[in-house]
Amino acid sequence: MSDENSNNTASIATKAAVKPVKVAVLGGGSFGTAVANISAHNGHPTYLWMRHKDRALLCQRDRENAHYVPGYRFADSLNATSDLAEAVGDASLVFVSVPSSGFREVVQKIKPFVRSDALLVSTTKGIEGKGFTLMSEILEQEMPGHAIGVLSGPNFAKEIIEQQQTGTVIASDSGTLIRRVQTVLSSDTFRVYANRDRRGVELAGALKNIYAIISGMATALGAGSNTHAMLITRSLAEMSRLANTLGANPMTFLGLAGVGDLILTCTSDLSRNYRVGFALGQGRALDDIVAELGQVAEGVNTLQVVAAKAQEMDVYMPLVKGLYAVIFQGLPIEEVAHKLMVGEQNHDVEFMGAGDE
Repeated sequence: MSDENSNNTASIATKAAVKPVKVAVLGGGSFGTAVANISAHNGHPTYLWMRHKDRALLCQRDRENAHYVPGYRFADSLNATSDLAEAVGDASLVFVSVPSSGFREVVQKIKPFVRSDALLVSTTKGIEGKGFTLMSEILEQEMPGHAIGVLSGPNFAKEIIEQQQTGTVIASDSGTLIRRVQTVLSSDTFRVYANRDRRGVELAGALKNIYAIISGMATALGAGSNTHAMLITRSLAEMSRLANTLGANPMTFLGLAGVGDLILTCTSDLSRNYRVGFALGQGRALDDIVAELGQVAEGVNTLQVVAAKAQEMDVYMPLVKGLYAVIFQGLPIEEVAHKLMVGEQNHDVEFMGAGDE
């Protein structure tokens, strides 16, 4: 038997040995659908909850989510529903994949139905403005006593659906939760890495959306490769600087959930935030851009929250400050770009200092 056939046989045997568990994914967007289908393909009875009953019925009937991921057929054990009790009742693993603006509301609604030992995982890359609250912190506040995790990384749903080789990160204090998510989601094309720095992984996923807007804007203005390289690396410095101030491990930002996700969203027009930035660079109005997009671009909301936090904590974030000035204060892009180039000459590598003078 060839090595390839041996590996395939071993993979099938491993999956067959895994005891199926009920999984719920709350949020019928593109990424929620992708996560739900991976779980179902791996043999776990999986429920994909959607807010709108008509859409859930249509998806269940047609066996695809044509609104977000047309042509992506549901696995046999995936069910779409608008009934929260049906979705989360008896589920041992619950992924919450709704936009940050509605995250707390959905979590509050599932309280009566969630098993006491259910593992809860956020996949939402955003920050609640009130109290600068991360999504996993909302889970802790609303669902005390449950193990909490964060799933984040360079994960465009379109490429996951196309079975492109993809890596993601599950971060949690709970080893049980980490192992369960790795078991449920790992496949031949989807690799799940572990990290214990939940705060760092979650901040990386939220913050990079701001810099994707900046990168898209720079592209629209004709920026070259030199400029993009500088923007991405200085973005990484800003992200890790704020995260370190907030108690995260800056080394997390050198991993898949940090620099990996940052590179992805700053270099591809598959990123909603990148597309927002590109349209802004073309001189279009933000309200028109968001309306046309038809999906949430978390970076716009995150920008407002992070700009206020950076000012409150006196954290040096010139790119955040500059983008905020362009979008919310009406400053010309050219003027902001000039100020960035003539501003403080900071260290190249964060946390190393300037070295010998």
